Amino acid sequence: MDTALKMAGIRSRRRHMVKRLGKRLFRAVNGYLARQSTIADVPVFDSALFDWSKGFAGGWKAIRKELDAMLEFRESLPRFQDLSPDQAKISPDDNWRTLVLFGFGDRSEPVCRLCPETARMLQTVPGLQTAFFSILAPGKHVPRHRGVTKGLVRCHLGLKIPDQAEKCRMDVGGVNCVWEEGKALFFDDTFHHEVWNETDQERAVLLFDFERPMTRRGRFATSVLLRLLRMSAYFKDAKRNQDAWEQEYAELLQS
Repeated sequence: MDTALKMAGIRSRRRHMVKRLGKRLFRAVNGYLARQSTIADVPVFDSALFDWSKGFAGGWKAIRKELDAMLEFRESLPRFQDLSPDQAKISPDDNWRTLVLFGFGDRSEPVCRLCPETARMLQTVPGLQTAFFSILAPGKHVPRHRGVTKGLVRCHLGLKIPDQAEKCRMDVGGVNCVWEEGKALFFDDTFHHEVWNETDQERAVLLFDFERPMTRRGRFATSVLLRLLRMSAYFKDAKRNQDAWEQEYAELLQS
């Protein structure tokens, strides 16, 4: 037993070291990716850069309807850290729930069947990688953090926003952002960002990442990095946890 515990500890430390080195590698490459980007290296982007996003303005209410149906089972939805244990550092409580439709290109068939219009709209996003509903409880604060690669752009599509929108906000690299229902907010998550929901109402967005517009060299570098991410414990842990959640709640997902 002592030997098994010792080996488990060694594996845990090794994984931690690999994850830390991986983050350093990705961030070291970010300067190159910024130079290869065909859009500016700024915290928040103008939605006009992404012409395809106009479809979400017309279709967001159908997505909201599918979200509302899933919120009937709010307490069964996984917490963010249940899927990605690394996120326990920024969200150790029960107040950030998720529902994953796509994870680094892998489609969650059970969830997409329950949210067909959301899945259909997401398939119009060029270079889509990851997509999930992000649900913050009243009073939730997500401390300052940042993503690892400039190879992706992040979008938040506002779906369920508190009435006092100014008290539900996000700071991205010093830019103050508020969500609006039906509006898409595009940003670079490698800039430090922090979120506050200082209201007594829930906030929900459709969060998705897609490949950043790049030169040919930038696209190649991004494809290599994304393959490395898919091979990492960061992805594999989340995929295994998502699969386990789907199995545990198979009856719910088939309803």
